[in-house]
Amino acid sequence: MKRKKFNDDFKKTIVDLYHSGTSVKDLCSEYGVSEVTVYKWIKQYTPIGTGDEAMTPKEVADMQKQMLRLQQENEILKKGYSHIRQKVSDTELTELIDNHKSDYAVHTLCEVLGIPRSTYYQTQHYTESKRDRENREMTKRIIEIHEESKQRYGAPKIHYLLNQEGYKVSLKRVQRLMRKADIRSIVKKKYKPYPSKEKVVERDNLLQQDFSTNTMNEKWVADITYIHTLKEGWCYLASVMDLHTHKIVGYSFAKSMTTELVIKALANACDTQQPKDGLILHTDLGTQYTSEAFEQYAKSQGITQSFSRKGCPYDNACIESFHAILKKEEVNHVQYLDYQSAKLALFQYIEGWYNRKRIHGSLGYRTPQAVEDQLKSTA
Repeated sequence: MKRKKFNDDFKKTIVDLYHSGTSVKDLCSEYGVSEVTVYKWIKQYTPIGTGDEAMTPKEVADMQKQMLRLQQENEILKKGYSHIRQKVSDTELTELIDNHKSDYAVHTLCEVLGIPRSTYYQTQHYTESKRDRENREMTKRIIEIHEESKQRYGAPKIHYLLNQEGYKVSLKRVQRLMRKADIRSIVKKKYKPYPSKEKVVERDNLLQQDFSTNTMNEKWVADITYIHTLKEGWCYLASVMDLHTHKIVGYSFAKSMTTELVIKALANACDTQQPKDGLILHTDLGTQYTSEAFEQYAKSQGITQSFSRKGCPYDNACIESFHAILKKEEVNHVQYLDYQSAKLALFQYIEGWYNRKRIHGSLGYRTPQAVEDQLKSTA
């Protein structure tokens, strides 16, 4: 036999009849309900208290259940809110309070949102100062410059560009605004290959860490760095830099670290720059640069070779620095699928960014290409 179901109105009516004088026995016989059930309903639906504030035990239980649920939801929201509170400004919170103060008391909104009432009321009489307006406008421009450089520029370069655009601002102020906006130059640790244990023969070091120059195509430096791809593993970039302009005048990218790789990089540099005889090319003592084939090609172009001392990276610090910049600004932030995708990305970085757009503090905040163009125009 199926169990009978009774709605709330039925149950409450039975309880009302009981309180009006009808016995439980009569209620049971007349309405087909057991005594146990009637007494259960009497307990649930008999009001506690008097007047408008009277509530039945069931209503009290339902309210307690609802309050527990609201409390749990509130705790969950507070836990989640605590993680993002630092990203929500007081201005945004006061705007939220303004939008909802007709629905809730201000002190309740302030308490829930975790903002002092004094802070809210102060904003009602706040007028943005000239300094605050400047900081707001300047921060907007700082973010734009930072994004235009693909997050590569730090405070010094951004400070220089702001002054070029007419902003009268100190470096410390730019640093402070960048910290407040939580933006910084991207930096990633570069890959360091294991050193070779082969015996190396010392050769002439003509530069002796003298990187000063009078004009372009006077001193070049060259080196090789490692670039990883998912499909083809390690690939290799050979680069040639002019010490006067800091421009990468030649480079070559290949799947193998061979003598042909460094010869091609130097050939590309010679084709574009057309240097006169007497140019000094400084490299490390890698087998590619000390090979007979490379030596013969350098001589055929009227180039005199210079070599770093064994285990002394400072002798070739400029090209080492370029490869470090390449890694922290580009390579360490992406995962190249294969050789071809890496080759395209390196072309875009070297030719599109480093040579033609990236300003250098050591060049008076000019680009390498701008320095070269100026020299050619006055030649």
